[in-house]
Amino acid sequence: MKILIGGLIALVAGLVGLILFWKQFLIILAGGIPLLLLLFGGLATYLGLEEVKDKLSSAKETGKNGSVGEDYKKEIERLKAEIEELKKSKETSSQA
Repeated sequence: MKILIGGLIALVAGLVGLILFWKQFLIILAGGIPLLLLLFGGLATYLGLEEVKDKLSSAKETGKNGSVGEDYKKEIERLKAEIEELKKSKETSSQA
């Protein structure tokens, strides 16, 4: 209950402050928006470059090793064979 009352008081005080200092708020907003655009634009550019680098490196790896899907298929076949061997060894050990 104390948090609710404190929140309502802060809400009213913020609204009154916004009304009383509207011009100053607009000045701060006008100065803050370009700064935020610069920061977020730089971040988006950096992340975009990293994504391009990742795509290029994965394309190079795929070109060197052939298809990545073929590698997975080979691995699946190897694991299936290993499972079959384990099943056979388990059957022989349980029979003995």
